[in-house]
Amino acid sequence: MTNDQTIKLLCPTCQATVFWSEAYPHRPFCSERCKLIDLGEWASENHRIPGDDALPQNDDEY
Repeated sequence: MTNDQTIKLLCPTCQATVFWSEAYPHRPFCSERCKLIDLGEWASENHRIPGDDALPQNDDEY
């Protein structure tokens, strides 16, 4: 892939421009900081994949 064909995208966290190349080892994020911020959002359940819960919410249903 030549430089003209390098994929350009936006960091999901801060919207900075990122190129899909070895120059950006944390791609699709621009930095490790943005990568860790995103991980924290998933861990705190601020990001979710839509759908029904896999398990019932209360223990009485087991």
